Order: sequence, then structure tokens, then C-alpha cells
Amino acid sequence: MKHILDNLDKAFENRVRLGIMSALMVNDSVEFKSLKHLLKVTDGNLASHLKALEKVNYIAVTKEFLDRKPNTKYSATDSGRKAFKKHIEAIENLLK
Repeated sequence: MKHILDNLDKAFENRVRLGIMSALMVNDSVEFKSLKHLLKVTDGNLASHLKALEKVNYIAVTKEFLDRKPNTKYSATDSGRKAFKKHIEAIENLLK
């Protein structure tokens, strides 16, 4: 049992971070506004969770301008994808 718990990643223990990574795993990238609506969180709440995932290099940020308006997109990094898959596998093994 302890071995299974070792594979759980603290970065994904929060429901918002779990939701962010879930969305990024099935999309090449997702805009800030789309994540906000999908997860039903405030700008500040989402921004703090995105920053935490960025800090551990699980997501990458791309900023651009569309029609003179700032647009921020997020994508999962290779290390983020690997860590998330490992985390989900640990949950699945725990439930067996």
C-alpha cells in the first residue's frame, strides 16, 4: 500500500489543479478564460493554481495578442504529462 501512495503527486491533490491537468491532457492548449469557465473558479484562484503547476514545470505558458487583446494559453509539458499519468495510475491502483 505504501508503494502506491508514493506515486501520488502533491501537485495534483487539489481539485482545481487536477481539473487543469485533465483539460490539458486532452487538448494541445487551453486559454485562461476557457479554463476559468470550465472549472468555475475566479481569476485569482485559477492564476494561483496555474502558477503552482508552472513552478514545478508541469505546464507551459504562451502569451500572445489577438486583435490587440492579450491571450494566454497553457499546455502540459512532457514532464507534466508523465507526472499526471503516474498520479492517475496510482489512484487507479489504490482503487483496485
